[in-house]
Amino acid sequence: MGAFEWMLLPVLGSALLCLLLVPLGYQVIARGVIFADLAIAQWAALGTLAGLYFLPDHTLAGASISSLLFALLAAIAVQLIFKFLGAVKEAWIGILYVLGASLAVLMVGGDPHGAQALQRAAAGDLLWASWELIIATGILTAFVWLLSWKLPAWFSGAAFMPVFAISVTYSVSLAGIYVVFATLIITPLIVGSVQDKPPIIAAICAITGHLVAIAYSVVSDVPVGPAIVVATLLTAMLWIAGYYFRLESKQAPDTNK
Repeated sequence: MGAFEWMLLPVLGSALLCLLLVPLGYQVIARGVIFADLAIAQWAALGTLAGLYFLPDHTLAGASISSLLFALLAAIAVQLIFKFLGAVKEAWIGILYVLGASLAVLMVGGDPHGAQALQRAAAGDLLWASWELIIATGILTAFVWLLSWKLPAWFSGAAFMPVFAISVTYSVSLAGIYVVFATLIITPLIVGSVQDKPPIIAAICAITGHLVAIAYSVVSDVPVGPAIVVATLLTAMLWIAGYYFRLESKQAPDTNK
């Protein structure tokens, strides 16, 4: 059993990540700005890369301070786009994303290890999660669920975007851009399409996908980030297929009577 104790952190990190991001994903989808989270995640990753070169060892609870600053800057830009460029907001959010991605490539262009840094920012490495990031993610998760319980209207208010940016920053530091986007969108979009299913059901579905991917990654020695994206999508599709199959079975007339 001791040989698998190291898996406690990635498993716990995955569960907390899903519980943190899924409720936020419901709101992102409700706002109709699916790629805003991807843009903010990209700028959080850009901030992490900037920290490696300009602010090494400057972190806050495991996340780069520059990553937090860049994510908040992107969140402010998204808010301004919503306010002043609403008719073409998706186009401008796309520009924000591609600008962040291009700056990241330019930043590491002269570094012989730049490709690895970009890969880590995109795909992450949840298998080597740190306790600092796990604890910070746990605190953020509790905060988001407490706000949802006590102040449900906060989702539609001005407080949402800063909380979202900070949550995305720690999530990207923990698991990378791909996993963050997949966890934010896949189960809230697919499981959330069933109107009476609360976020906790979608979060449990996402956790299942994460755990399947972690197990497969360990056994097959494949990158855990892309495995989580694929496994989460497959898990959500199986869940929704099973849901509608059970629904059809209940509604089908009993021919034996």
